[in-house]
Amino acid sequence: MIPTLPPRIYLASRSPRRRELLHQIGVDFDTLMFRVPPREDDDVSEATLPAEDAETYVVRVACAKADGALRRIGWRKMRPQPILSADTTLELDGEIIGKPDNEHHADEILRKLSGRTHRVLTAVAIAAESRMEHRLNISTVRFRELSEDDIQRYIASGEPFDKAGAYGIQGHAAAFIAEIQGSYTGIMGLPLFETAELLGRFGIKV
Repeated sequence: MIPTLPPRIYLASRSPRRRELLHQIGVDFDTLMFRVPPREDDDVSEATLPAEDAETYVVRVACAKADGALRRIGWRKMRPQPILSADTTLELDGEIIGKPDNEHHADEILRKLSGRTHRVLTAVAIAAESRMEHRLNISTVRFRELSEDDIQRYIASGEPFDKAGAYGIQGHAAAFIAEIQGSYTGIMGLPLFETAELLGRFGIKV
């Protein structure tokens, strides 16, 4: 009898946090990369559209990543298996806050978040053949007041870059967070409850 290989997925994300979280729940995956700015793939761009709210934006981008990965698997004639993608953004006073472009932008974002409560939205999508499903997790995070030294030391650490909202809850910025409501793993970038639920709908038990 030929042994059956355990089910695997493709992870359409560069995020090391998402890889860690999938390992945490025992999911086997292969990483599928996209190009990053300034030569990013047009069909998976994270640019916002005019008058787009945060919920619509984050779901659209997560689904675009899954759809783009599905096409690339076909182009490259790779082994077909489900694709998981995700996107995370922050929202404060109706403004979508993504990843900082540079140190000045990170400084600007952290000053906005200081002493305030913001929303963290993470959408997860899974695609296989002609089928796609998604889930949206929304959590709230309250920052304590940040001093000038807090902000400058954190930026100097390099941790704010490549992270939505210029911070990672799993790193030093945990010391800035007075309260969260919702999903800790969703704030990290992959809500495991919704992810496990979606995987189960595609026949992958967690």
